[in-house]
Amino acid sequence: MAKHLYRADVSWRCSGDFAANTYSRGHDWSFDGGITVPASASPSVVPLPHSVEAAVDPEEAFVAAISSCHMLWFLDLARRDGLEVESYTDRADGTMDRIAPGKMAVTHVALRPEVVFSGDVLPDADRLDALHHKAHEACFIANSVTSEIVIEARPARLAQVAQDDRQGA
Repeated sequence: MAKHLYRADVSWRCSGDFAANTYSRGHDWSFDGGITVPASASPSVVPLPHSVEAAVDPEEAFVAAISSCHMLWFLDLARRDGLEVESYTDRADGTMDRIAPGKMAVTHVALRPEVVFSGDVLPDADRLDALHHKAHEACFIANSVTSEIVIEARPARLAQVAQDDRQGA
């Protein structure tokens, strides 16, 4: 595979008193497709009002990137395996911890994918685990980081069963 270049433009302008450390950490991420996303330091790292709670912080983006990459590989692998995916959701989280004096890192990321399949085929637990394992192995982002990444997949369901569950049947 040839090299690929990915670009994100990050821009910030001082608002507040920089010297007094009371400036806003709010900034923007702009991507080649034309979307701009409000970003900020995490309020758990830089207390409000100097961070922006409604913005995406780098730690959230890191977890989302791992989850999204895993999902995209899973969908492709499931399709290749003859399965039909109706929906895929993941409530992923990352844990930041001290790794040395004065040094923090996201050390653990847990993905909790829940996959609903359409059609007649519901993969058994072993087949589902194998697909998640292959997706993890193929994920470019997971291959780029040292954080522990665990997949805590929810049991697979067929779409009709999921619809019945929502309707209280």
